[in-house]
Amino acid sequence: MIRPDFEKWGQSPKEIHQLSLEADHPRSRERYQTLYMIGTNQVNATQWAKQIGRKNQTVMEWVHKYNELGPTALLYERSGGRLPLFAHKKSSR
Repeated sequence: MIRPDFEKWGQSPKEIHQLSLEADHPRSRERYQTLYMIGTNQVNATQWAKQIGRKNQTVMEWVHKYNELGPTALLYERSGGRLPLFAHKKSSR
């Protein structure tokens, strides 16, 4: 069964839970909440994926990414695509 390795990164479930509440982007918060729920044995990856409407593979990739690269690897970064309809444009004035 896949579990986040909090000890490897010197973190506790409480710290991960705090990140799930305070991260800047909703997608980052979702990923940290996933680590917390799975890491505290409240659910397994498959149960959590179903509960949040994500694919099993996506949730497992988040846990693997955390275990391999640490907590900053789960921070959301915009990777392209169209900008939101009402994105703020920088003025050149």
